[in-house]
Amino acid sequence: MKARTRQIAIERTTLVVILALYMIPVLWLVSTAYKPPREIFSSPPSFTFSPTLFNFERIFQLFDVWQLLKSSIVMSLGTTVLSLLLGVPAGYALARSKSRYAIVVAYFFLAIRTVPIIATLIPFYLMMRDIGLLGTWWAVILINTTLNCAFVTWMMFSYFRALPRDMEEAALTDGCTLWGAFYRVALPTVVPGIIASALFCIMFSWNDFLTPMFLTNSDTKPLSVALLASFGTKDITWGTLGALAHFSTVPIVLMALFLNRYFVQGLTKGVH
Repeated sequence: MKARTRQIAIERTTLVVILALYMIPVLWLVSTAYKPPREIFSSPPSFTFSPTLFNFERIFQLFDVWQLLKSSIVMSLGTTVLSLLLGVPAGYALARSKSRYAIVVAYFFLAIRTVPIIATLIPFYLMMRDIGLLGTWWAVILINTTLNCAFVTWMMFSYFRALPRDMEEAALTDGCTLWGAFYRVALPTVVPGIIASALFCIMFSWNDFLTPMFLTNSDTKPLSVALLASFGTKDITWGTLGALAHFSTVPIVLMALFLNRYFVQGLTKGVH
């Protein structure tokens, strides 16, 4: 009993230490946002200070924060919706395919997600320029959809493949069409998988920097690109960076906290 208690204490202590190591940079960035400029560079560093909203007032003077936030939301939700519309039916079709190569195709879709974005960025840039979408939200949404849709297909293939076919076969016997069996029977049973896929798509798109950096302009750039403005030619305005990072990280962190169980399901659900 004592050995078990000691083991639990060691495990929890280890987790606390690891958590502290990860949280120290985050806490430093958060505290920097509320420090007066003169205290940010104080030496030695000061852990006690009078909080101020100067840096937040500054970012509203320098940036159109609500427009940046709007761009991030539109790109993330647009990519997620398109990826689900294409990836969920594709995953179901692969899962119900009788071909022995279905699982190979599923892993091929997963491999697409691992392709470095820089490998496709230049040809996609030229394509968007030629069709007149360069500098718009659609340019980012389309290129992110090509990658996230492949991930959704692989992930939903895992969920649909784990479902027994009995209910769908019963629905077909009762006169239901293939589409009806998919929409009325299979789809409602994999709602957790759809939510997990949507959350991953939102995270991938929200944190994307390279794609919107090249494909948007000053009117359509998201928060991830605006953060770069904090880096000057001679120094980094840490206060501005910390304040702007609040708008970039808080929404995605809150989403992850409230829907944590779906993330766990998505990470642990494998191809059988």
